[in-house]
Amino acid sequence: MDAAGQESFREFVAGRSSALLKTAVLLSGGDRHAAEDLLQNALIKVAGRWQRIDEPEAYVRRILYRQQVSRWRLKWRRRELTVAEPPESGAADGAAGVELRLVMRGALARLTARQRTVLVLRYFEDLPEGEVARILGCSVGTVRSTTHRSLARLRELAPELATLGPAAAEHAPSRDFSPVEVRP
Repeated sequence: MDAAGQESFREFVAGRSSALLKTAVLLSGGDRHAAEDLLQNALIKVAGRWQRIDEPEAYVRRILYRQQVSRWRLKWRRRELTVAEPPESGAADGAAGVELRLVMRGALARLTARQRTVLVLRYFEDLPEGEVARILGCSVGTVRSTTHRSLARLRELAPELATLGPAAAEHAPSRDFSPVEVRP
């Protein structure tokens, strides 16, 4: 890679790494260390192809999704790690948004990796079912059924999401653990 390519890659990483890390954290179920590894591996792959990539962010996101799919397809069992994180700082009127993010983060961490990946792609990344199916290498019907089962499991794991409702969603920052509609 030439000097201009290195500089543009550095600028991309500096400008977009926090947004990409948020996606990686969601895909990894809230495990920040695993998310950092996921993102670092994706950026290493991108660095080697940097000058041939037309849409770098889309390319990095696709690598993140595919790496996560590879992780949950592995045969070995991954041990569960439960970590209590202090709530994010915020104003008193943002307490509902913080509560929503904490509840959502905990519920997402308890889903299977496949369920979590489908929900992140559908609701956080706002991708259509066909695109999710293409990324995950499955049929649209599989995406639909997995989404349905994942939302049902999310409702089961976090029934309090229904009580937080739209008022909490107003205080939640955009693209930061977007609320999933939960019907009682």
